[in-house]
Amino acid sequence: MTEVSRPMTRMTPSEAFVETLVAHGVDTVFGIMGSAFMDAMDIFEPAGIELVPVVHEQGAAHMADGFARVSGRHGVVIGQNGPGVSNCVTAIAAAFWAHSPVVIVTPEAGTMGMGLGGFQEANQLPMFEEFTKYQGHVNNEHRMAELTARCFDRATSEMGPTQLNIPRDRFYGDIDTRIPPPQRLDRGPGGDRSLDEAAELLAAAAFPVMIAGGGVVMGDALAETVALAERLGCPVVNSYLHNDSFPASHPQWCGPLGYQGSKAAMRLISKADVVLALGTRLGPFGTLPQHGLDYWPTDAKVIQVDADSKMLGLVKPIDVGICGDAAAAAAALVARLADRDLACDATRGPRAAETASQKAAWEAELDDWTEETDDFSVDMIKQAAAEPDDWMHPRGVLRELERAMPPRVMVSTDIGNINSVANSYLRFDEPRSFFAAMSWGNCGYALPTIIGAKKAAPGRPAVAYAGDGAWAMSMVETMTAVRHNIGVTAVVFHNRQWGAEKKNQVDFYGRRFVAGELDGGEDWSEVARAMGADGVRVRRLDEVGPALEAAIDAQMNGGRTTVIEAMCTRELGDPFRKDALSRPVRHLEKYQDYT
Repeated sequence: MTEVSRPMTRMTPSEAFVETLVAHGVDTVFGIMGSAFMDAMDIFEPAGIELVPVVHEQGAAHMADGFARVSGRHGVVIGQNGPGVSNCVTAIAAAFWAHSPVVIVTPEAGTMGMGLGGFQEANQLPMFEEFTKYQGHVNNEHRMAELTARCFDRATSEMGPTQLNIPRDRFYGDIDTRIPPPQRLDRGPGGDRSLDEAAELLAAAAFPVMIAGGGVVMGDALAETVALAERLGCPVVNSYLHNDSFPASHPQWCGPLGYQGSKAAMRLISKADVVLALGTRLGPFGTLPQHGLDYWPTDAKVIQVDADSKMLGLVKPIDVGICGDAAAAAAALVARLADRDLACDATRGPRAAETASQKAAWEAELDDWTEETDDFSVDMIKQAAAEPDDWMHPRGVLRELERAMPPRVMVSTDIGNINSVANSYLRFDEPRSFFAAMSWGNCGYALPTIIGAKKAAPGRPAVAYAGDGAWAMSMVETMTAVRHNIGVTAVVFHNRQWGAEKKNQVDFYGRRFVAGELDGGEDWSEVARAMGADGVRVRRLDEVGPALEAAIDAQMNGGRTTVIEAMCTRELGDPFRKDALSRPVRHLEKYQDYT
């Protein structure tokens, strides 16, 4: 039946809104109840939609993001007009940079009161303009189903958040309307010319290297990516913060590029004569020099595959750009290379040996890299020895956590120094397993995101990493997990400082520490217990693995949420923004000593 031939049905605008959600498979919405949308909320339950109430709307939007990234379905968030809606901006920005199909529903002050300075009145469309792919505004209740459907369709077709803005008086009345069916678009492999050019470059490559990006995960392209990698026999590196884009157990996997990434990945890609960037925009922060290695192969030929044509060649110069789906493009390249003699076939054995050697060397280095060795860290370790407890070295904690991770685990990481160092230690065999705030880099991300992920995949273990500073921004969502039996595990690295920025004060500002200390004597495990969760404070490395295993057991078999507070030294990894800082120059005499 065509859309035009579908019969019109008499219903209220609230019913049209809810029925359109149902048509798009929505069964979960995150948010806080509000009068602005109460007429629609009243019929969520009979429509089979659960509203998961949260503590703060930013957490709701992060949960919608986590839900979408795990399930591949829409994540939906809703809040009261004005302050409830504005609380979501930060989290929608994070979803934007993660390409998550999140739909934020923003009820607005009534049309007859706009411009009068009424209660909770705000101009809500500009708030989200930069971080949404499409904004629908219901200016007439007869368009409720049409615009609601368009927001859901665009979230998937444009691969990012959309906003549905509804003046609160538009939920009421009687309308004759149709519920549009969802649009499902097929994505092709790209053009024949660009695929043929890419195949020629790959056939002639002696040392190809593949970058597996977020598009591999979002496009469910793992099988095709593995097949292409095996045809080429090439090292495969993950793009920044997409450690789940290629199975870590595969012998060709080498780890992530970018900040606190894998030296093996960096050293191997530096040797490439052809780079195949599959499903990645090659973001600037993910290809910066790291560990003293300026590894990007500037003389290599670069093939970039991305579903968004605007990303092709945007950050790095490329030789071939393929605008296509990662899975379809990989399959098309495998077909083109299937019966050809490849130059890299002759070097397959030596390249495999070098890949294994570089990975073994990096693993050995990580085993030995139990503490930071810069002067500042050594000083802080000495100070810690005089404290009542034996604080743990962060790298040791991360290694022990890695070893204790269960199969199929999902991990979210917050922003911060220890969390960034974790990039070297997080490995996954299954896609849709690793979540970070990407280029937005906001604190308070990890806990609510993993709650949303767990809601979407209750059968998978779920773990959040956060530093004590970021933890304080979102820890209240522990109550959401407890209240609604969404069992998760949070690891809080308690080092009593804003570590990422403090490292800049060490390297660039003569250790003049301003506003970086978090010495309040907090016991986050005790706070967790007060919120109804289990709380464990860990002081020794031999306690880390057993604590995580016990927490996962409580999560999977009892639906319990656990906060593991890991007491860490104040040592710091590489600076967070070495690319953006330089040593200060002062011109006023009284500041000249501060250089």
